[in-house]
Amino acid sequence: MTTKTSKQPKTDAKTNPKVGTRRESKPQRPVPDAARPASPLPGLRRLLHQDRNDPWAVRMLPRIVFGLAAAFTLFTIASQSGSSFVMVCVLLLLGGAVWLLRRRTQLLLALASTILAAAFSGYFSAAGDAARMSTSAAVTGTAAFGYWAVAGMALLGAWMVKEHPGRRGVTVVLADVILVIGSVAGMFAPEVGVPVGFVGVLAVLAARGSGVKAVIGRVRRVQRAFGRLRRREAPETADS
Repeated sequence: MTTKTSKQPKTDAKTNPKVGTRRESKPQRPVPDAARPASPLPGLRRLLHQDRNDPWAVRMLPRIVFGLAAAFTLFTIASQSGSSFVMVCVLLLLGGAVWLLRRRTQLLLALASTILAAAFSGYFSAAGDAARMSTSAAVTGTAAFGYWAVAGMALLGAWMVKEHPGRRGVTVVLADVILVIGSVAGMFAPEVGVPVGFVGVLAVLAARGSGVKAVIGRVRRVQRAFGRLRRREAPETADS
C-alpha cells in the first residue's frame, strides 16, 4: 500500500518573512550637501540652524564673524591718517596677490625674495650715504634704482628660460642674496655696488639656467670627438 505523504509547504522568504531573513537596516539620513545653496533663503536657514552634519553651515559662520571683525579693524586703522590708509591698501593688495598665487609657490617665493632684496638694498644704500655724511637724495635714489633694476632683471631672467633645469624661485633667491651682498659692498665703495650685484646676478642666472648646461654639453661633445680621433690614430701609428 502506498501511503500518501502530506507535502509540507515550503517556507520562503517571500511567503514568510520571519524565517531566514534579517531585519534590514533603516536607511540612514542623507548628509546635507556641503555645496553652497542655490538661493539665499535656504542658505540663511542652514546657516542659522548650524546642524553638525552640515559642514557648509558650520564653516561659514566663523568665517563671517572673523571677516566682519577684520574688516572693521582695517577700516578703523585706515581712517586714522593718510599713511595708515595707504598701508592698509598695500596690505590688501599683497594679501590678494598671495591668495591668487597660493598654488604657484615658486613665483610667490620669487616675488617675496625680490621685495625683500629691494628693501634691503635700498636701506643699505641710504645707510652708506648717511655714514659718509652725504645727505644727497639723488645719490641714494640712483643707487636704489640700480639695485631695484638688477632685482627685476633676476626675476625676469629666471622666467625667460624655457627649460629651466632647477627651480626658478630658488634661482631668484640666490640672485637676490648676491645682490644684497653687492649692496653691502656699496656701503663702503658706492661705485662698485651696482656692478658687483649685476655681475653676480648674471653669474647666478647663467649657472642656474640652460646656458651653462648647453656650454658644458658642447665641451663634452668636443672631448668625445677628440677621444674618437685619438682612438683611430692609435692603430695607424702602431702599424707604421
